[in-house]
Amino acid sequence: MKPQEKLSACLLAMVIMIIIMVTGCKKTDEPETVTDIDGNLYKTIVIGTQTWLEENLKTTKYNDGTNIPNVTDNSEWMNLNTAAYCWYDNNISNKKPYGALYNWHAVNTGKLCPSGWHVPSFDEFQNLNDFLGDTGPGGQLKEKGTAHWKTPNTGATNSSGFTALPGGKRDPFNNNNGAFIFFGEAGCFWSSSQGGNPMDGKDMALFYDNAEIGPGENVKGNGYSVRCIKNN
Repeated sequence: MKPQEKLSACLLAMVIMIIIMVTGCKKTDEPETVTDIDGNLYKTIVIGTQTWLEENLKTTKYNDGTNIPNVTDNSEWMNLNTAAYCWYDNNISNKKPYGALYNWHAVNTGKLCPSGWHVPSFDEFQNLNDFLGDTGPGGQLKEKGTAHWKTPNTGATNSSGFTALPGGKRDPFNNNNGAFIFFGEAGCFWSSSQGGNPMDGKDMALFYDNAEIGPGENVKGNGYSVRCIKNN
């Protein structure tokens, strides 16, 4: 091989090595995605040290493939002491973007979220609150605007990227008798934590008319949204 040919071959090899190194080290800006047992695809968001689904859970099955009972009758929902889910107003068109409503008994199975993920404890919600700080933490979680939230959607910036939506709730008590309420007005999210009263579970709620996070304890028969958090 002539000297010029050797030089060209060496230069070509170096260029190839540089391309391989640059390609191998290239970072992607694409967010992680997660698929549940039903095949629903979710975007994710990192907030502080926590990684969350960016959307409400939609699965109709536990992560072991077992079906979750879909209860549509108000009286039946009102008297449940076992796991169930529904769509708001029993209308599957609300699956996207609001997700399903689950009672706390479904949460308590520990099998709602995709493998490697779980329903957050109340302490994990509190850690999220602490990270966001004292100035309108709920506003930092709510989707901006009034495409889904009722006016005025006070303080909504969604600066965290959490994109909370007002999926409402299904209320078995307080004269609601298993009816659907607060659609567009509130996003209610179950935690996995037991309340002080054995009948209650702990939750986090966001509202259209203020920018705070409302921590609470409510009857386990309520149908609430669920957001999953990644296992440490």
